[in-house]
Amino acid sequence: MVRLINKDNIWILKKGIVAWMNFQRNLTHIVGINEPSMEKFPSCIYALWHTNQCCIYGLRDRSRASIMISQSLDGEIITAGTEAMGLKVVRGSSQKKGAATATMQLIERLNDGEDAALTIDGPSGPLHKVKNGVIKIAKLSGKPIIPLTWYCPQKCFLTLPSWDKMKLPVWDAKIINLYGEPIYIPKDLPDNEYEPYKQKIKEALEELDRRAPEEYKKAKEQKLWDNLKK
Repeated sequence: MVRLINKDNIWILKKGIVAWMNFQRNLTHIVGINEPSMEKFPSCIYALWHTNQCCIYGLRDRSRASIMISQSLDGEIITAGTEAMGLKVVRGSSQKKGAATATMQLIERLNDGEDAALTIDGPSGPLHKVKNGVIKIAKLSGKPIIPLTWYCPQKCFLTLPSWDKMKLPVWDAKIINLYGEPIYIPKDLPDNEYEPYKQKIKEALEELDRRAPEEYKKAKEQKLWDNLKK
């Protein structure tokens, strides 16, 4: 069976996603709710579900944020789109091939004062199951984990029929990025005691998703999108 994505057609798909990102960038309007300040959190790790991976477009400074993306062919396409948004990329996975190298690269960038973003149930699921990578990176770097979700009730905010139910704005969309409170991982945390912290991150993200509709309503009443830079 021929894969829909292969080495022969991947260049077309990469060009396509870059063209789409360049088109969509002026139509995607994201405001941050409870966004961490640079003064209080000069460097942090954003933790998000794979479904919300495109919310990284709304990060406070994309030029100093690094994203870990798998070394798969699918990852090639995502990398092209991510770099088109002005973000940095580390190729590898916290669980699979290239794990050690990618993890250390991300930790080095965090120690240099940059941010990182991790899809914590990626790259291939199971859906909404927190994996060990984000705990390990936070533990070794000493940086706080900031839970992050996004939300928009508009019809142009689509949910794709993929394993991760990826959410994607298509056309003119007003969206909120909703940030949770920081979660710190002790540097001396034993490897066999990750589970309570993984559960804490999962519950924090679930709480953000529950709050998102009300926070969106408040943002609309306050006309926060009117204050975005043109």
